[in-house]
Amino acid sequence: MVTIGVFDGVHRGHRALIEKAVEVARVKGLPCVMVTFDPHPLSVFAPERTPVLLIPVEQRLRHAMELGVHGVLVLDFRRELAGMEPEEYFTVLLRDKLRAKAVVVGENFTFGRNAAGTADTMRELGKKYDVDINIVELLYDEDTRICSSQIREYLGASDVKNAAWALGRDFIVTGEIVHGAGRGGRELGFPTANQYFPESVALPADGVYAGWFTIRDDRPIDGNMTRDVPYPAAISVGTNPTFGDEPRSVESFLLDRDADLYGHTADVSFVGHVRDMVKYNSVEELTAAITADVEKVREILGIKE
Repeated sequence: MVTIGVFDGVHRGHRALIEKAVEVARVKGLPCVMVTFDPHPLSVFAPERTPVLLIPVEQRLRHAMELGVHGVLVLDFRRELAGMEPEEYFTVLLRDKLRAKAVVVGENFTFGRNAAGTADTMRELGKKYDVDINIVELLYDEDTRICSSQIREYLGASDVKNAAWALGRDFIVTGEIVHGAGRGGRELGFPTANQYFPESVALPADGVYAGWFTIRDDRPIDGNMTRDVPYPAAISVGTNPTFGDEPRSVESFLLDRDADLYGHTADVSFVGHVRDMVKYNSVEELTAAITADVEKVREILGIKE
């Protein structure tokens, strides 16, 4: 039993697809395998349209396994599938390599050279090669299609609340804590845990957000924090226009906590938008704004001082 797709975000629509695959596998007494791609197939045949990624491939695997998938095959589209005609794609990958008895795909699934194959093509090939093909309809909620591109639009509009609604969980980025400019604690009195991400990774629009900060690695923590415990944070995304900092970063000020976090890996989850990024005329103005931000974060998260 195989389901195929990029599954970027493993959002609510993807989960409906994966859950259908798990159900079909259970009924047929088959293992359920998810096939995904790294890099994104668009980077091969339409690189100018390659989207930023909502989650890394490692997180796709984890979410899939949590939903009941038995195994995940990650394919490098450039080496293994680019240039294949739809029928060759079907016979080489599904029939011969995976020996699929059943396949579950979304109704907008495309495959093969120039994305010439569609879900209907998949159904026809399934009949030809005696493979049970299941087509899952796209998921709509309140007339909104639940899809990765819609989630990217929400993030681009600072709407992390609706991004979470479509994902079925808070939007999260994961990265190592590294040294930044150092002025957060030294000049402003608000020390931050700084993370930097490549341009290929999706981030919310520049601004200040309320959210949670969770240390994920198992290294000892020097301070009053514990691994796998979410702590409230005021999160700044952007380049800090007041000081002209580059590059873009995610900087988290931990409320009521003090720890040396350099070198640790942490999740930062976004819950609510506090304000857009603003260039202030002085350090005093910026400090006053951050103080107000922290109070707003407490309000959004329901955290008392």
